[in-house]
Amino acid sequence: MGVWLVRDAAPVHADIAVVLGGDAYGHRILRAADLVKQGFVPKVIVSGPPGFYGMHECDLAIPFAVKRGYPPEWFIAFPHDAHSTEEEAEVIVNELQRRNVRKVILVTSDFHSRRALRTFQKRAPDIEMRLVAARDEFFAARGWWHTREGRKTFLLEWVKTFANLVGM
Repeated sequence: MGVWLVRDAAPVHADIAVVLGGDAYGHRILRAADLVKQGFVPKVIVSGPPGFYGMHECDLAIPFAVKRGYPPEWFIAFPHDAHSTEEEAEVIVNELQRRNVRKVILVTSDFHSRRALRTFQKRAPDIEMRLVAARDEFFAARGWWHTREGRKTFLLEWVKTFANLVGM
């Protein structure tokens, strides 16, 4: 059941990458930065839901990546007030449409990938989307039950996935 949560595709050339919010460890932004470094995308929109201590996630994630050697001009901060993947998809799809994006790479954690891709595709069937997953050290699709964090991640993602599938 852990494997079913994961949708991960090989990267392709796209207009832009989007890092979804919800990563407190920087795996997503570093995966997206590598996509720029490898020449798959010219820039990365960094989603910025509200988070810790009144900061938007993008305002923490971009300096995190810059501190690890990635140029700040690769990143576009996109602060917003969304509190769910559904709300995040709405604001990000509006921004992608405003920018006339036709092909995008979504970057999120592997455990969140299937639900995220489905949510974004539903909102923007006219935009070609590819999901490139960032690995998470606390979740293993084929061994999530071995750690407490893996079990928590698995359970929470399945609850959200079920709620999303039944329209909650």
